[in-house]
Amino acid sequence: MTTIGWQEWGVLPELNINLIHMKVDTGAKTSCLHAFKLEPFERDGQEWLRIFMHPEQDSLREQVCEAPVFDKREVTDSGGHTEIRYVIRTRLQLGQFDQAVELTLTNRDTMKFRMLLGRQAMRGNFIVDPQASHLLGEEQ
Repeated sequence: MTTIGWQEWGVLPELNINLIHMKVDTGAKTSCLHAFKLEPFERDGQEWLRIFMHPEQDSLREQVCEAPVFDKREVTDSGGHTEIRYVIRTRLQLGQFDQAVELTLTNRDTMKFRMLLGRQAMRGNFIVDPQASHLLGEEQ
């Protein structure tokens, strides 16, 4: 297993996100990606989402990506608030790790990190060193 720090840089190539800063969150079951606006639409008989996001922290630069809907789930955040979230499944590249992960989508504009890496994505792949940061590389 690969040791990672409490924050890392990753890539979501299928969403054309070349670099995203993520918090490694062992308290979160699922991984989460920032989206300030979602537009559901249909493509070839399947439900898809147009995802509007700000990929960089402290920036209002918008990026729009599209992904098929994988699921909708009830998620309770760290503040105890429950909401129904869309779930997508997309590739995550994190060091040598390159696999599909499930991401719930919610507005994280007020949060420091645009993505959380949760336990489901980490299980069997990573060990977390809570004192370390960016063990897989700095921002490029």
